Amino acid sequence: MELRQLRYFVRTIELGGIGRAARDLGVVPSALSQQLSRLETELSTRLLQRSAGGVYATEAGMAFYRQAQLALRHVDDAVRDAQQARLSGHVSLGMPPSASAVLALPYLDAMRKTYPDVQLKLVESLSTNLWAMLDARKLDLAILFDSGGARHAGAVPLVEERLYLIGLASMPQLQGLGTRVEIKDLANVPLVLGSQGLRGSVDAAFERAGCVPQIVLEIDGLSVLLDAVRAGLGATIQPGSSTLRLPQDSVARIEIADPDARRLHMLISLKDGELSPAALAARIVLRSTAKMLILTGRWPGATLHET
Repeated sequence: MELRQLRYFVRTIELGGIGRAARDLGVVPSALSQQLSRLETELSTRLLQRSAGGVYATEAGMAFYRQAQLALRHVDDAVRDAQQARLSGHVSLGMPPSASAVLALPYLDAMRKTYPDVQLKLVESLSTNLWAMLDARKLDLAILFDSGGARHAGAVPLVEERLYLIGLASMPQLQGLGTRVEIKDLANVPLVLGSQGLRGSVDAAFERAGCVPQIVLEIDGLSVLLDAVRAGLGATIQPGSSTLRLPQDSVARIEIADPDARRLHMLISLKDGELSPAALAARIVLRSTAKMLILTGRWPGATLHET
């Protein structure tokens, strides 16, 4: 039995008709009628009598109606009490720059709306720095894509991202590549890459493809790296979220077709016993925010890991 079925049933009795109740509840009449039928089936009892003038409760339905009203009042009271005893505390969260480009602002907004009394500290840094802060207990949570995260006691997969070749659409070396390209076809593309984080995965992909990348610049720092791409100094290989920091009308984003051209974000946290109630709540909001961004198409090339 679902809570919405109780609400549907009570409102139908109060308004005396499925059509009127459906309009009031903002659902289509057929969906409302289906839920009411399921409720009757589950209880093995006829609750409603339908007539030309509407619906009315049977004797069993009236008895159920009185108890359903009481149950809904208790639920509403519980919600009100929970909202009045609002969660508070401090939470520190770390994100690498590519993840923060898409996730940081929506997450901060979701936390502000859901838990306004929780003080959140957000740290944007490279994964190596975030690992050190997490180990030193300076962070409660962190999003990391170091493969070692899978061995951490508090690690769960969060988001898998496809990788893209990203550069100015006017770059001659990008002409004719289409919307998908294999690593082996990038040997003549001038690349601007970092030396940490994603670099190991990129080097391994080129090695598997049997070719050597043409690296024209190494830059540790996503902002400067993307500035170099924006200036036409070369293309780069990054997840789709990184393109959100670039002008969309002048940048080409070409998916790398190799099946291993993926990056897994791990959500790392201290052990549950070490996390405050505020940190536990922040972790739930983080996952729900990531899911919302993916389902609404606002996180390019990302897939949520359901656990």
